[in-house]
Amino acid sequence: MSSLNLDDFTDLIERPDSGTRRDAEERRGRFAVPPGALGRLDELGEWLSAAQAAVPVKPLERPRVVLFAGDHGVAELGVSARPAGSAAALVRQAVEGGSASAILARRLGVPVRVVDMSLDCEPDELPAEVVRHRVRRSSGRIDIEDALTPEEAEAAFRAGMAVADEEADSGTDLVVLGDLSVGGTTAAATLIAALCGTDASVVTGRGGSPIDDLAWMRKCAAVRDALRRARPVLGDQLALLGAVGGADLAAATGFLLQSAVRRTPVILDGVVSAACALVGQRIAFRAPDWWLAGQSSGEPAQAKALDRMAMEPLLDQGVTVGEGAGALLELALVQAGAALAADLPEAPSPAAAPEPEAKPDPDPDPASGSEPGAHQVPEPGTGT
Repeated sequence: MSSLNLDDFTDLIERPDSGTRRDAEERRGRFAVPPGALGRLDELGEWLSAAQAAVPVKPLERPRVVLFAGDHGVAELGVSARPAGSAAALVRQAVEGGSASAILARRLGVPVRVVDMSLDCEPDELPAEVVRHRVRRSSGRIDIEDALTPEEAEAAFRAGMAVADEEADSGTDLVVLGDLSVGGTTAAATLIAALCGTDASVVTGRGGSPIDDLAWMRKCAAVRDALRRARPVLGDQLALLGAVGGADLAAATGFLLQSAVRRTPVILDGVVSAACALVGQRIAFRAPDWWLAGQSSGEPAQAKALDRMAMEPLLDQGVTVGEGAGALLELALVQAGAALAADLPEAPSPAAAPEPEAKPDPDPDPASGSEPGAHQVPEPGTGT
């Protein structure tokens, strides 16, 4: 029997400090730039301030990109534009600095960490730091078998928790979460369809590298068959991840929840991280307050998951490459929101209006002994 009690996360995860957020909003109201003029940049600064429990918000000094990597057996059905078992090539490109996310991260001065959970290659083909958390070689074909055994699902979940602890202990103050996978969007669509109670066709998209109509129909069929296997275990989120998720998705879910425990804010990238977040919400309902939806990838499953969690992506630039690239664009906006919240000057307080100077009285009329134009009231008992 598993020693991992997911119910503990409900007690361990608290929301970002609401009092701090109110203080940040009040401070924002005193700025020279009127409220609303900065759009959602205000919201980002206040969210980060609450996560840090600090007013004014502190600048982000150690953000990091974390990418969980894995191959999925369902890719053998031709549901992806990439060949089955080829995720290791994506990992090498990221590690060597040639991927889109690596280039963007380098430009932003953010380190990238890749965590192999289930790549279909020999471990010695990649750096030891990348493969040290690996659970297995490729996840199972979810349309006909479990992605993971119960022991592997727990090991992957715990590995994600361990990575979150490592990042928090090293001083990471914000994480951009992404994935490097082949077949991962099929597993993600299955999880989201199962948790949202929708059909396969509603959540099945074209993937990061768009597929043609025939591949899309194969992908729909795979999601449909996997859904039949997911529904009996909907009440057990770890079993659900083992049945139709995969090692990389289980690890990302553990990472998200433990990051919320450690009060580390996270920016979600695409449909895979959205699926993991949706599973995480089922485990601990306060956890999504620690996460931002980085961008809209155009995947219908992602839109479904974000709507269920009441999360609105900040950007819609049509970025479908995955690997955290879209979320990195939002990192720049979060940093901008934090800088504005910290450094904008307050509006000068209105100066007290000067009291009007007293005007000197006009000279009295020497003939009448009274002021000119004054109405003379007769004394009682006198004539007019």
